[in-house]
Amino acid sequence: MDALAGLLDGPRAKGAFLLRMVMDPPWSVRIEDGAPLCVMCVTEGEAWIAPSSGEPVALRPGDIAVLRGPEPYTVADLPDRPPLARVGPGGECTTLTGEPLAEAMSLGVRTWGNAPDGGTTVLVGTYQMDGEVGRRLLDALPPLAHLPADLWRCPLMPFLDEEIARDEPGQSAVLDRVLDLLLIAAVRAWFARPGAEAPAWYRAMGDPVVGRALRLLHDHPDHPWTVASLAAKTGVSRAALSRRFTELVGEPPMTYLTDWRLAVAADLMRDGDATLESVARRVGYGGAFALSAAFKRVRGVSPQEYRAGG
Repeated sequence: MDALAGLLDGPRAKGAFLLRMVMDPPWSVRIEDGAPLCVMCVTEGEAWIAPSSGEPVALRPGDIAVLRGPEPYTVADLPDRPPLARVGPGGECTTLTGEPLAEAMSLGVRTWGNAPDGGTTVLVGTYQMDGEVGRRLLDALPPLAHLPADLWRCPLMPFLDEEIARDEPGQSAVLDRVLDLLLIAAVRAWFARPGAEAPAWYRAMGDPVVGRALRLLHDHPDHPWTVASLAAKTGVSRAALSRRFTELVGEPPMTYLTDWRLAVAADLMRDGDATLESVARRVGYGGAFALSAAFKRVRGVSPQEYRAGG
């Protein structure tokens, strides 16, 4: 696992909300689902995304947009079209007065819209869980990241278009993984575009020493790392590793490791019934007491309080 894949593991799709939206004008949908991340692409026609703040952006065939929640936004045929419908938490669609639209606008498996042969088709993939491991990635993205077709090429978009309406055993898992790959491709293209301001941890991935150190920390948070053992694995002195790591990532190796371990622990606590003792062992702490003390010190709440608030 490289560091980007690891950082994506928090919002990794698990039963994501996926939909093909087929529309003819006039149409406008207000998205108020509070989701942490949404991937949207157009395969036919044109759609406008109007964020709560900022200018509307046109999506055309081959374009992709990554939207960072939880702020609402509007998707419509025109940039200034007032909303005609609303999507709330869990993908529930209603009129603006709250009347259900799911049945009235259903066009088949994972397909929804106001016209079966509408001129605009939008593929929507929404991550519904705010995974803590992905916080560094979410913080690095703007509210709306738009990649025009001429800035990126990805064969996954037509594949998703083909697979999204299938109703076969295991199809949900297939779509989750395709959405993950599409997101990774989009994030890579976003950070690689001309003039991009990629976050320090992403730029550090390209460094032969710090990149290897990051991969070791991400792959093995349970290992009893010290600066000395990490330096030995990367082939440099302790002083050289500390200096280079801090310069490129923005914090010392052990500080980064603590944050990473607690992020992984937070994700494990929110996602499943694992005991605090087992979580502690998986992220490199001697037991539940040690993890609780570190969690409280860094995050200001105990693991029990954090889990109860999830």
